[in-house]
Amino acid sequence: MTIQRWEPFREMVSLRDAMNSLFQESFVRPTAMMAEGTVMTPLDVSENENEFVIKASLPGVRPDDVQITAHGDTLTIRGETKQDEDRKDEHYHLRERRFGEFQRMVRLSAPISADKAQAQFEHGVLTLRLPKAEEARPKQIKIAPSTAGAQHQGSNGGTQKQVSAGAHQAAK
Repeated sequence: MTIQRWEPFREMVSLRDAMNSLFQESFVRPTAMMAEGTVMTPLDVSENENEFVIKASLPGVRPDDVQITAHGDTLTIRGETKQDEDRKDEHYHLRERRFGEFQRMVRLSAPISADKAQAQFEHGVLTLRLPKAEEARPKQIKIAPSTAGAQHQGSNGGTQKQVSAGAHQAAK
């Protein structure tokens, strides 16, 4: 049996490597934690006063293989990436491209008008323009011009007197 000298730094390095591995698997590559076969579609969602603009990266997906549905304030993008046929005379050294079904649901901060939505697909990027529903858009309330201050107060006072008199007669 060989006696080895204890070196505390050697154990610290192995602990550091273990922590790096833990963080890398948990945070750097979150797709490793997802169920097999599911793909997380990356999105950019922006908003202005009148609409939401959503951009989804869908490389290698045909527009015919994408289905977009909107219901109230929820948008769903789903589709499928098909795998290339394997050839018997080819042997892969590396295979990282993902294939299979994907789905992404996004809840927006306001309802949208799905019948006025526009979708474009160019160079593997799906761009959606989703107008906000009319009731969700900000509305400006205009202030009506007022009459002279003395006349305004007199008309309110007269109205109050009429109401009071009507209430007094109803009480009798």
